[in-house]
Formats: sequence, C-alpha cells, structure tokens
Amino acid sequence: METESEPYVRLATLRQLHQVMADMNTARSLADTLQTVADGVVVGLGYELACVNLVRPDGDLVVAAFSGNPAAEALITGRVGSRDSWERRLTMGERWGGLVFIPHTEGWILDDDDVPQWYTDGPAPRFEDEWHPSDRLFAPMYMPGVQGSACGELIGVLSVDRPRNGRLPGAWGREALQMYAFQAAIAISNARLRANMQRALVRLEREQQALRASEESFRQAFEYAPSGMAIAEMGGDQHGRILRTNDALCRLLGRPASAMRRYSFSDLVHPEDIGTLLRTSAEGGRAELRLGRRDGTYVWVSLRNSVVADAADGPRFLLTHVEDIEERKRRELQLAHRASHDSLTGLPNSAELRSRLSARLCQRPTHAGALESTDAAYGHPAVYDANGHGFDFPGAAAFDAYDHHEHTIAPVESGRDDGTKGLAVLFCDLDGFKSINDRFGHNAGDVVLIEVARRLTRGVRDGDTVARLGGDEFVILADGLGRADAQDLAVRLRNEIIQPIRAEGRAVRVGASFGIGWAHCGMTADEVLKSADERMYVEKRSRPKQHRRAG
Repeated sequence: METESEPYVRLATLRQLHQVMADMNTARSLADTLQTVADGVVVGLGYELACVNLVRPDGDLVVAAFSGNPAAEALITGRVGSRDSWERRLTMGERWGGLVFIPHTEGWILDDDDVPQWYTDGPAPRFEDEWHPSDRLFAPMYMPGVQGSACGELIGVLSVDRPRNGRLPGAWGREALQMYAFQAAIAISNARLRANMQRALVRLEREQQALRASEESFRQAFEYAPSGMAIAEMGGDQHGRILRTNDALCRLLGRPASAMRRYSFSDLVHPEDIGTLLRTSAEGGRAELRLGRRDGTYVWVSLRNSVVADAADGPRFLLTHVEDIEERKRRELQLAHRASHDSLTGLPNSAELRSRLSARLCQRPTHAGALESTDAAYGHPAVYDANGHGFDFPGAAAFDAYDHHEHTIAPVESGRDDGTKGLAVLFCDLDGFKSINDRFGHNAGDVVLIEVARRLTRGVRDGDTVARLGGDEFVILADGLGRADAQDLAVRLRNEIIQPIRAEGRAVRVGASFGIGWAHCGMTADEVLKSADERMYVEKRSRPKQHRRAG
C-alpha cells in the first residue's frame, strides 16, 4: 500500500481495494465473509498478517478468521480473548481516527494477557516511521447505524501486523484500513442477517412442516374418529353454526355433511333440551341431550366442548365431541322404569304412586278437622277447615301464597255436588280374584291382572294415573273431577272390569269394589290412600255378596 509521501495513489491499488470489498460483500456465508475480510486486509491493504476477532453473544471475542500465515492460523483460530482485555487494548495507545495504534514502547504490558497474539519477527526499526515487531494496530468494527455511521455496538476487531513495505501506514493507509473496517462491519452485519434469516426460514419451514403434519393428524383424527365430531363458530351472530362435521356424526344423525352446514346445534336439539345446550355451549361444557335425526326421531348423545384457535390471535372455534349414548340411556330408563313400575302389568307401582301423590300435596299441621298456623311475617293466624279451605281474615291471602304451590282441595263432604273440582283417588279391589287363583292357578290370575290393568288404563283420561298397589288392588288418580264425575268414572271402570276375561282357555269373571277418596293439602299420601281404602271397604260391605262379582 502506498504511503502518504507519494503524490498519488495508483489506480491499480484502488481497483484492488474495490475488488476485495466487492468480494467481501458477495460472500455466501458468515464464515466466508469473515475469511474474505481477513484475506482482503492481506491482499488489498498489503499487511503480512490479518486477524478477525468476532464478538460472541457472551461479549468475549473469538478469533474467527486469520490470513497470512498458515501456522499462526492453525494455532490461534478459535481461541477466545476476554472482553475486559480487549476493552483495555482499545482504550490505550494512540488514536488514528477510528484506529487504535499501540506502539511497542507501551504494548509490552499486554504480552501476558489472554488475548490470542502472533507477531512477525524482524529487526528493530532503524527509522522513525518503520514498523516494530511489537507494534499493534487494531481497527474496531461497529454495528452500522443509519446514514452509514457507527451506532456504538462493537461487533469485532481487525488486528493487523507489519505492512509489507515495513513502514507505519500513512494518512492514505490509515484511511483505507478504517474504510475497510467500516465496510467489513457492514458485510459482517449483512452476513449475520442473512444467516439469521436463513435460520429463521429453516425454522419457519420446519414449523410449517410440523403444522402441516399436525393439521393432517388432526384432520385424520377428526374425519376417522369413531364418534361424532363437529366444528362450530364461536361468538358473533353466527355463534354455534356448524362449519364442519365428520362421517360418524353424519351417520349418527342420518344427515349429509352439506346439509349439516345449514344448521347449528340449537336447530337440531330436542326442544326440551335447548336450555341444557345453552348452559354448555362454552369451553369445557359437557351435557347429555337429544339431537334430531333426519327421520324425525331423536337420539341421546353426550356433548363435550373445547375451544380451538385458528392462530395466536385468530378466530376461535368450538370443537364438539358427540358420543352416542342411546343404549346407555335406554338401559337407564329401563332400570328407572323397573324401579317405579310393576313388573307384571307395567303400571306404576306403590312407590311411584305415593311419589306422584305426594308431589301434589303440601304438608300443613292439622288439628281435629281444623288447622291453625301463624304467619310470622304478617302476625295473623290462618285457619283452614278439614278440606283445606281457608277462612277469610286480614293477611290470610298473603299466608296462602307463601309459596308457588297450587293447593289441592276437595269437594264438600256432603252428598251434594258443589261444583268443586279436586284430585279423586279411586281405590279398586277385585272381587272373586282369589277363587280364580285357587281354581285355575296363578298363571290365570296373572292374565286377569294384566287384562284388568289394560281395561283400567283404557278407561281413564290421558294424564290420569293407574297404579297397581299390590296383589289385586289398583288405584286411580284423576285430577279435576267433581263428586259426580268421580262416581261416574267408578261405574264405568267397574262395568269394564266385569266383562269376561279369557284365561287359560276359559272365560272367567271378576268383580270390582271402588272407594273414592279425595286428596287435599295437609294430608300425606298414606292418609289419602287409607281414606280411599276405607271407603272401598264401606262400599264392598254395603253391596250384596252376589253382586260383588260375576263369576
């Protein structure tokens, strides 16, 4: 490299410097760039040795590239110098613009620190501007800032040793080294950026591959799941609208996927289960309800919801798992039916009868045909007669409305029909049934009981209850009847029962005795049944024996 004493710089030298800078900026990788920087100092700037010390993430500097001496390159490449030692170097010596020159007269104190070093041997200088073997020259490289200026972040240091002409660099040599260090910093930053981008692209591609694999796994798990799966919109005006269903759900509901997309679950759920659906439409919701099939029937299913997001901040969807529980529900209903119904006739049993009757009655303390209660809130006594009718006095209406229960009342005890409608309890006992069991066997008796149950059920209204209390005793609960209505019902049912019954190949007959009781609040279910039972025995004893049954 020419010194400043020369009146001009050769054009070939400028071309050489331009070429090494071009090579430096077109290197393919960070490692290539670092080596090109070191080689450019030797080839383009005319130094015998050049070393690129690169700042690591921990702040220390590592020898990342070396040029000019293979033996020195093998010895010190990869060695690390501490940041403190380098800070010491860059703050001592002489400042040549952006360069740091440490003459041999000061540099001897650095001989034993931890920075990797190599010197080119040679004789002691004879002239003032000659290079001493122990002289040190550093070109710090800083992160390029806006408008081409250094922003202060050190990214590396160029170390050079002994210009080939043996002279200390003049103004042109110093400017060229400083300019080269600045361009090297740009090239290193760009190479790092390219390396980071390449790593990011590789990582992104891997993530995309993983995402595609995950999406494919989800698609296969969704499509081929043995139970129903659906994805629905979450939030907004279209909340709950079905976007996608799998084959299992389409088969379960008998609807094609294209048709399913026209519905939301609220369109398919049984009207009685819509409240259950609304309570479980959030994340983690779980419910058992009925969904409508294409043929108009309903199937019991278990719904389980979870929320999935399209992206970190993207739209959220409701993933619904639909499991067919029709068989389990059928078994549960069968078990519940068996627990509450008579196994022979299929009628509600004694426990179910008492449960239905108790549900209509609220309990009030009674006392010798009259009932007295104190309304603590209003301070007025409330008195009721034996039929549950309240006497009129201030505050009585407020007490009578102490809850939302509609009190069950009974017609008056006198024989006349006063138009009051109540809950009639008809206690039915078969006449002559024991003789059928004795003469023809229990199989014939069972046939008679089944037929009587059928005739009683056929003879009452929808909503009335026909129950088998046990043995040959039946009870009918018929709400909204007056006294005359209840008596007419008993006559009709008796006439149905006494018709011949085919059992074991022969016609048999049984009679029936009915006792009519009335339920009203203040009575227990057992009290109501006992009252009807007693009236039935009164009615049975009042009829001539020959009229009790038709044999």
